[in-house]
Amino acid sequence: MEDDLHFLRQTIIISSVSRDQGNHPFGALLVDPAGKVTLTSGNSHAVDKGIGHAELNVARSAALRYPPEVLDGCTLYTSVEPCCMCAGGTYWAGIGTVVYGLTEKRLATLTGNNPENLTMDMSCHRVFEAGQRKVQVRGPFAELEREIVAVHEGFW
Repeated sequence: MEDDLHFLRQTIIISSVSRDQGNHPFGALLVDPAGKVTLTSGNSHAVDKGIGHAELNVARSAALRYPPEVLDGCTLYTSVEPCCMCAGGTYWAGIGTVVYGLTEKRLATLTGNNPENLTMDMSCHRVFEAGQRKVQVRGPFAELEREIVAVHEGFW
């Protein structure tokens, strides 16, 4: 759990940088089986619009870079629970574990009906449970909620 908090705090920093660069405040990173951060991404909404989610950016890069047997041992860390699109991308990339800080439901209370982030009421758990391959999920982490929410305040 200590490692989870460490890597999740890195995603919060990435989300803040993403916001500072004119993108939505989300961050994600990939940790390999040895515990090394191999990929990072913020949201890329300014360029990619609705599909420029941090988690999908990492999953796409990971699938191109690593073979399935490596990805199965990797962990995707993300500041906010992956939406159904990002959970699907993570599943199809072959990443074995997802760890998130804040739930999608909590995010919805922050974004409201903002047209740039119309959250779907579908937990990543449901998406992964529908698959044939097991994806381990850890989250949310209540002790990080205030830090994650702070990056979103005043944005939406």
